[in-house]
Amino acid sequence: MIKRLVIALILVVLVVGGIVGFNMFRSNAIKQYFANMPKPKLAVSTTVAKPMTWKPEIQAIGTVSARSGVDLTVEVAGVVRDVAFKSNEKVKAGQLLVQLDDAVERANLEAEKAQAALDEQNLERAIELQKRQVGPQSNVQQAQAAASASAAQVDSLQAVLDQKRVTAPFSGTIGIPQIDVGKYLTPGDVVATLQDLDTMRVDFTVPEQQLPDLKIGQSVRLGLTDDDLKFEGKVIGIDPKVDPSTRLVSVRAEISNPNGALTPGQFAQVRVVLPAEDNIIALPETALTTSLYGDFIYAVVLADKDGKATTGKVDANDKNQNLVAHQVFVKTGRQSDGRIEIKDGVKAGAVVVNAGQNRLTNGAPVTIDNSVEPSQVKGDQAGSGPQ
Repeated sequence: MIKRLVIALILVVLVVGGIVGFNMFRSNAIKQYFANMPKPKLAVSTTVAKPMTWKPEIQAIGTVSARSGVDLTVEVAGVVRDVAFKSNEKVKAGQLLVQLDDAVERANLEAEKAQAALDEQNLERAIELQKRQVGPQSNVQQAQAAASASAAQVDSLQAVLDQKRVTAPFSGTIGIPQIDVGKYLTPGDVVATLQDLDTMRVDFTVPEQQLPDLKIGQSVRLGLTDDDLKFEGKVIGIDPKVDPSTRLVSVRAEISNPNGALTPGQFAQVRVVLPAEDNIIALPETALTTSLYGDFIYAVVLADKDGKATTGKVDANDKNQNLVAHQVFVKTGRQSDGRIEIKDGVKAGAVVVNAGQNRLTNGAPVTIDNSVEPSQVKGDQAGSGPQ
């Protein structure tokens, strides 16, 4: 009985030991399989770091206004007799826009002109009599004073009559009429707005640190969006002082607006063009990754069979090369047109990942496929080697 129990116990131990041993063997085999299994290569798009001509710009947001723009008002009280313009009409300098009722002023002017003509005749008669030594010199002086007073009164009444007319002070586009015929106006009432839309100006501010870079006559690019800076002009004014509350400097530029695309009051993106700089390393902004430890990029480098980085030239067209991603921390500088200046960390000729880096880790195997790149910086030749 005891012998049978011992044999059964031995069989149970052998069976359990076999199962445990098999499971341990299987787990070890699986671990070895996955450990030796090659990592899948991740497809990335790349760009080649190369020296370029950097065209730095000062970026700002400004407000567009007409070079000449006013709200037209009346100088004297009166009833509107005629509105001589239509909304959005092109008018010329001196053109009559509004006529107030001036019947009384015209009558007064005609009466004074008649009096002035009579005083002028009396002066001529007094001068003639004085030459004949018939009239005294005092009569000439009195007649001359009366003639001068009448002439001055004519000029005064003519000025009052002119105030009954609203004319265009410059050529431009007239706005919506704010008055109607028969309306009584008082001094200061707005008739309409007049804007010269052929040439615009834009007012903007820049930080005081950039004041030394500004000069009268510098080129300016302007647009309503960052992607469409199609208007060009120049700086015409720089405020000689810094606003102590904001530490900003006011700047004014003049922009040609031949097609009337710009409208007074609009916000605009402004770029003040600075002198170009050569041999600057710049990369697309998409190549840069920001972390708590600093900004970094992934460079594509050659690797040996063990996956360790080696030296050599990366060829984007050679699918047989063993490539890995190498994390490089960089020091960045200025930004412009979708590019960012790299001051330290990247040398000319480096192949840099500019799309797909969100899946990468340091040393990850990669393959270059520039056809998957979502967008390309203008003028960039990605992964084609230094030029």
